[in-house]
Amino acid sequence: MSNGAATTTPTPVSARATAAKPAVAKKGSKKQNFKKKELIHMFRGLASMLKAQINTSDALKYYSQGLPNKVLAATLDKIRLDTGAGISVNEAFRKTGRFDDMTIGLIQAGEDSGQLNRAFRELADRLKSDLHFQKQVRKAVLLPGIVITVLVGAFIVSQIKIVPQVEAMLLQVKQKPDGMTAIAFKVSHATQALWPFVVLGAIALGIMIWRSEAFRNTITSLAMSKWRLLSLLIMSLRQMTFLSTMELLYGNGITLAKSMRVAANSVKSTPLYGEIRNAADQYEHSGVPLSLAFSKFTSLDEQVVHMLAIGERSASIDNQLKMLSEMYEEEADNYMNDFTQTLNFIVLMAAVSLIAAVFIGTFLPIFLMGPKMMQSGI
Repeated sequence: MSNGAATTTPTPVSARATAAKPAVAKKGSKKQNFKKKELIHMFRGLASMLKAQINTSDALKYYSQGLPNKVLAATLDKIRLDTGAGISVNEAFRKTGRFDDMTIGLIQAGEDSGQLNRAFRELADRLKSDLHFQKQVRKAVLLPGIVITVLVGAFIVSQIKIVPQVEAMLLQVKQKPDGMTAIAFKVSHATQALWPFVVLGAIALGIMIWRSEAFRNTITSLAMSKWRLLSLLIMSLRQMTFLSTMELLYGNGITLAKSMRVAANSVKSTPLYGEIRNAADQYEHSGVPLSLAFSKFTSLDEQVVHMLAIGERSASIDNQLKMLSEMYEEEADNYMNDFTQTLNFIVLMAAVSLIAAVFIGTFLPIFLMGPKMMQSGI
């Protein structure tokens, strides 16, 4: 048996029918995406077994046994049954409807070259990189968001609960607030009138960002136009994602045009998607050089165009793509660190401002009006 070959052992029809029952999903059930961590473990496990000369069918069988995720286990069992019936591995993965074009394309390339174990290993590495950056983004945004939310909540509570009590005490001594005290009370009155609308608006905005991709893209574009560091970070992440995917596909024997189209799906929700698809069409059908197609029809950096032009002249596009993907991964890491530090500083300043606002609104009126209240016997 060759290493990583998609060879399978025929299974009797009766056995296949019996084994297929757990893998059959109910009609009308919504297919869920698997977690990246689960897929990383799955592809690593399959790659390891194929490298150890275990055939594809047995590798799928052994890995699916005892999986805590029964949906993933059933999916692998279905793939095993399909390959046992003579369907190619990549087509069996495609039939499940649970894997993207990049995954299918790389499995097909590995299958055609007899290096399916390598394809699975590289898929695991790519997913691990994606997961790493997802965690970094979540870490950079989540904690500051929680801190700001808690502090804003504390400010609202102080303005609608505590400050009115202070104001009522002053009314008892028939003292008219002046200066900073009057301003603090006006802020409290405005907060009492507006806070329900602010909270509902924030909730509605959060739901729209979460559910609407178009609205999310609009917000992202607006933020990128106003904050250069954020723009650099997002563009680096997009280019890293596209270039690493294209390098992975092209390095496994898929044509440049197809690699571009499939890799474009990794940035499908961004403006780069349409630009790259257009560039692929121009390259394939109009005979435009790859570097020129990227230069004229996409917003990729000039560095990408320059290195691809070198790759075309030296017949080393695969090496240039690898260098670019590594370069942008390092650049994205650096920008992510800068973004995190800057965001933490902004959150610190916002926290200090909110704490000061709570103090001024709550305690300053007491300090300023305290002597008058004591004279009146309050």
